[in-house]
Amino acid sequence: MTESGGQEQSRWITTVIMSTALQNHEISTVLQQQQHRVRYSESVEIGSVIFSLSGVAFILSDTRDLLMTGEEQFSKRIQKFINIHRNSFLVLSAALHRPEEWNVMFRIQRRFLGSNLRIIPVHNTAETVKLMLTIAKITSKTRADDIRYKMAKTKAQIIENSPVWKMLQEYQLHCN
Repeated sequence: MTESGGQEQSRWITTVIMSTALQNHEISTVLQQQQHRVRYSESVEIGSVIFSLSGVAFILSDTRDLLMTGEEQFSKRIQKFINIHRNSFLVLSAALHRPEEWNVMFRIQRRFLGSNLRIIPVHNTAETVKLMLTIAKITSKTRADDIRYKMAKTKAQIIENSPVWKMLQEYQLHCN
């Protein structure tokens, strides 16, 4: 652990389950370089990246591939994915999100409106890895508990130092 700015910081390392189709993918390499434990499975949906300790799953897709394979076939894969994973994210990659890509994204969003699927557009591998790790880290139990504690503490401090709260306390003193 290192100290920086008076706060302790440690590297967050987790286990990642990926479909075997991503074994030679750049995302797999980046995660391994960051010392995450990467495991491959043939039993997960093609293009899946699962952070089991955080309870989140991502399915990666390139918008060009999606446009070529057809939305109906892709929608069946997505439906299967969201039926299995409670916290699911569709990561749509495109170097440039032109109107055609945005239209595809909106059609998918409309089709799965009300489901547990969240759609995130990305441009490159670095952005993809960063967003997946950020979401996984925030939703991991230890981090989530820490965030809840810090938010409750902050809320209490805000209320305690609030001029309105002080005014109400003074008013209550004068009424008694």
